[in-house]
Amino acid sequence: MVSLGGITTMRGKMSDSKYFSTQKKGEIYELKAELNSDKKEKKKEAVKKVIASMTVGKDVSALFTDVTMCMQTDNLELKKLVYLYLINYAKTQPDLAILAVNTFVKDCEDPNPLIRALAVRTMGCIRVDKITEYLCEPLRKCLKDEDPYVRKTAAVCVAKLHDISAARVEDQGFLETLGELLCDSNPMVVANAVAAISEILDTNPNAAKQVNIDTPTVNKLLTALNECTEWGQIFILDSLNNYSPRDEKECISICERITPRLAHANAAVVLSAVKVLMKLMDQINNTEFVQMLQKKLAPPLVTLLSAEAEIQYVALRNINLVVQKRPDILKHEIKAFFVKYNDPIYVKLEKLDIMIRLSAQNNIGQVLAELKEYATEVDVDFVRKAVRAIGRCAIKVEPSAEKCVTTLLELIQTKVNYVVQEAIVVIKDIFRKYPNKYETIISTLCENLDSLDEPEARAAMIWIVGEYAERIDNADEILQSFLDGFHDENTQVQLQLLTAIVKLFLKKPQETQELVQKVLSLATQDSDNPDLRDRGYIYWRLLSTDPAAAKEVVLAEKPLISEETDLIEPTLLDELICHISSLASVYHKPPSAFVEGRVPVRKITMSRNAEVAEDPHIEEDDHIYNDTEEAGAAIPNETIGGGDLLIGDLLSLDYPAPTPAAQPVTNNTNQQPVADLLGDIFGGMSMDGGAAPMAAPSANPAMDLFSLAAPASSYTAPPTVILKAAQAKGLEVSATFARRNKTIYMDMSFTNRSMVAMSGFAIQFNKNSFGLAPASPLSVPSPVLPGTTANASLPVMTSGPVMKMDPLLKIQMALKNDIDVFYFECTVPAYVLFVEDGCMERNLFPSTWREIPDEKEKQYTLPFTAKTQDQIEALLKTNNMFVVATRQGGDGESLIYMSVKF
Repeated sequence: MVSLGGITTMRGKMSDSKYFSTQKKGEIYELKAELNSDKKEKKKEAVKKVIASMTVGKDVSALFTDVTMCMQTDNLELKKLVYLYLINYAKTQPDLAILAVNTFVKDCEDPNPLIRALAVRTMGCIRVDKITEYLCEPLRKCLKDEDPYVRKTAAVCVAKLHDISAARVEDQGFLETLGELLCDSNPMVVANAVAAISEILDTNPNAAKQVNIDTPTVNKLLTALNECTEWGQIFILDSLNNYSPRDEKECISICERITPRLAHANAAVVLSAVKVLMKLMDQINNTEFVQMLQKKLAPPLVTLLSAEAEIQYVALRNINLVVQKRPDILKHEIKAFFVKYNDPIYVKLEKLDIMIRLSAQNNIGQVLAELKEYATEVDVDFVRKAVRAIGRCAIKVEPSAEKCVTTLLELIQTKVNYVVQEAIVVIKDIFRKYPNKYETIISTLCENLDSLDEPEARAAMIWIVGEYAERIDNADEILQSFLDGFHDENTQVQLQLLTAIVKLFLKKPQETQELVQKVLSLATQDSDNPDLRDRGYIYWRLLSTDPAAAKEVVLAEKPLISEETDLIEPTLLDELICHISSLASVYHKPPSAFVEGRVPVRKITMSRNAEVAEDPHIEEDDHIYNDTEEAGAAIPNETIGGGDLLIGDLLSLDYPAPTPAAQPVTNNTNQQPVADLLGDIFGGMSMDGGAAPMAAPSANPAMDLFSLAAPASSYTAPPTVILKAAQAKGLEVSATFARRNKTIYMDMSFTNRSMVAMSGFAIQFNKNSFGLAPASPLSVPSPVLPGTTANASLPVMTSGPVMKMDPLLKIQMALKNDIDVFYFECTVPAYVLFVEDGCMERNLFPSTWREIPDEKEKQYTLPFTAKTQDQIEALLKTNNMFVVATRQGGDGESLIYMSVKF
């Protein structure tokens, strides 16, 4: 029984094991078996299944060896599938991928040109160093292959290889070979060679020295232009855009051969041709030929407006640039830009802008009729733009001003709230352009006071009342009605109201003394806004000390406003014209503003024992974004990739309102110093708040830390432009870093080159190598009015988030105001990081010095103007660079050993 029981138990255990065994081997096992099948069709079906699994995201890398073995086949379809698999998994299986090299090399010599091209294309797509080592010889043969299909494929492969290893491409002479392909007899080979060269030059401008594009080559390109595909034509036209003809005759010849491309059905080809012609016209002095070209440019541009809405928008953005550069091209085509009822809003707004640019005395009647019609639309935003457009017409076309004013009055009579408010805003601008001409309509404007609820409209109405107070009998009552809710008003309205009442007082002093005292009291004693308080104190001081001077200042004659306030700056416009048919022409920004690495410049690489490098010693292959050249450049992709890095850091700019008492008070550079003006009100207190003025630029641009002669304080570099107005909607920012009272300061200068006031400034630093971050919110005197400059000094702490940057001293920043958020970067000078307790003890210095590897040593020549060793040591100490020891060297040299701490 016992033995029987034992047998029974054994049988029970054996019967349970069936749950742990199965006849199914799994999908991978089945595919492996099929891949090793002797039947070609079954093997091909298996590879298709593998590719299908790979496409939907399944991991089939375990089949790498089995799939690779299928390469040895004459079946072109199967070979393509295997190559597709290799491209996808070669990165994860580099050691196994090398096994396929022999097959690649063999296929590059196959009698079938399709297989030769497929092999060289695949080797170019596999971004594995071990394989690219074997690519050079097959690629060289394919570039000189007898079949044009192989040559055009090999040309593109050179660009791919350059992206992986630029040095290898240059060493192997592939750039010269690409240059030879520009003269190939086959147009598609020429087009692909041009595309490859363009791609290489985008990332490595120095390669242009090895690719010579001369007049014979240009003639070959123009010949190929007529026969290649539309994408090939685009590449060739873009390359011609970068070519500088020798003389006017060559310019005219190129224009004549490019002009037929304007009739192409593809919009991209048309715009590329327009781009080249626009550039070449600047170099042609033959007026008749230029006029003939302008006539030929108009029809294709108008034809683009019959395409889909998206293409229309791109075309309109490009046309906007063309019209700003050469308005005569489309001066007779204004009807093409009249808005259609079913146009999307983004197309309507672009058409509206171009209409205003094309408006002139001969067509203003048609334009006004259209704009008046648009003002009755249901889309509120479009109606507002239409009303503002009427005001722009009045300012631009002087003979039409009266018609425009009459049209605006008719719109005001409609009593539609948002129409009335927009009309009052533009009428204020008309008064600025034509003073003392249309004041008869003020009474009509005053009838609509109760309907004004938007800050801009209220501010405009207050300005009108203050400017023409002597002609309005009840001006004091009107301003009193606004003053009753002073603290509830927007800052823009408060500032305008303060100025308007002061104007009224200067014109009617006996009747409004109580009113001006009330507004000055509200502005200076009851307001927390520093801008309002500052303006109030200035007016108070002016009125109390010298009313005559106050009258000259406040009632001074104002400059007439410009006809076109939103024109793109000429140098930027010329650059954008060269980028027509690209994203730059749609954004109206240079490529450097949103594409990384468009213009490589030098960078300074910091080492352990050499923190400051002079330009002559900078490595040629080191690059940074130079903010004076590429302000507002896009942030590099590697920082954008991290979700917790740039996006999280730089977009969270909603600071609480800065407390005025805690900030350095800075002054507008166009005003008199506030400390002198208001000394008695503040009891002689200094108003500079400790903020140092911006350092004046040196007469010698090469002046730096080491060219000062025994300064009384630490060195401050001249300010440089870190954000250009062209990239920041009219805001230009200059800055320099300085160290004062053991604190790092970023001294900034904000210049408003736009036509609108700016306020609400805030700044934030991204993570950086030294943990630099604002120690307090940025305080800028607001608003920064058009044409003025405001200074601010931002204290910087070193306890912020740390992330190593390349170069080490680069800081990425975001600046926010009431218009937009702007991204840029700058380099902080190393010397401001040197702290005051950086003097090392003499006994520790030798061991620390010996620990520094020899390869870390760098040598620089510094332009000292100090004459003696004592002067040099004093200069260094002033900038927290401490002399530890000195000794005499050979040839009468003095060796100085120093230490710094940061």
